[in-house]
Formats: sequence, structure tokens, C-alpha cells
Amino acid sequence: MSTRKSWHDRLTSYPHLPSVKEIPAAMRARRGEGTIATPSPQEVEAAMRSIPEGRLVTVMGIGEDIATRHSATIGCTVTTAIFAHMVAHAAEEAPKAEGQTPWWRTLKIGGELNTKYPGGIEAQMSKLEAEGHTVVQRGKRYFVEDFAKKLTGTH
Repeated sequence: MSTRKSWHDRLTSYPHLPSVKEIPAAMRARRGEGTIATPSPQEVEAAMRSIPEGRLVTVMGIGEDIATRHSATIGCTVTTAIFAHMVAHAAEEAPKAEGQTPWWRTLKIGGELNTKYPGGIEAQMSKLEAEGHTVVQRGKRYFVEDFAKKLTGTH
């Protein structure tokens, strides 16, 4: 038997989140003064779960919505991306009867597909194309064509 934590268990391992703190000094030159909201995994999952078929969201968009929800200047997109990755894997390991979180609708900045999602680019591309989206290759990376026209907020 494996002693490795399940993806679902990993999602519940952050009882100290969400949090809002002052933007760290190292980030201020780029982001300015203010506060940064770090989401909980449950907030990221709820945001991803709220995206209807035919619509898309980016990790940056989820971060911005979380910042608004917590009255912060910015949202932590690094943490949001990490939790989106965890949510995607937890959704794939969960029994399908529970209603799967549509993780494939969450894109990286610029509409890029995420190589770290379950099944890699191929799985995300297949699910997106099944919902009517067109995926194009640019160099070694893949993007949803005209993704900006299909973006939705999560709050």
C-alpha cells in the first residue's frame, strides 16, 4: 500500500489559507504597493468548478477574481497555478459519480494548455476540442484559438 498522500488529501493540507498580506518587498518593484491574496485550494477548486461548458478561464483570471473577493491589490498567481494543478489531479483520481471539476477549461496565461495537467497536452486538448474549442500549435506550445473571446469570470 502506498503511503503517498492522495491529491484530495493534498488539497486539504493548507488550513492557514486563504490569507491576505502586504506585497513582499521583492515583488514591489514589479507589482507596486498593496496587498496580495493567497487562495486556499478550495477557492481555486470552486472557481474551476464554476466554469460552464464552452467557456474558459486563465490562472491569472482566477487570481484576479480571488484578489477582488478578498479586497486585495493582487492575487498570487503562482499559488493559484499550483492549486489548479492539484485540483486537476484530484478530479481525475475522484470517483466520476461525484461530478468532475472541469479542470481542462483552466488555461495558463495567454490561453496556453498546461503540460502538467493529467494526461498532458493530449488529454486537455481532447476535452477542449470535444467542447468545440480549436487548439493551435505555436512552436512547441499549444493554445486555444481566440481564447480571450471565451473567457468568463469566476465570482
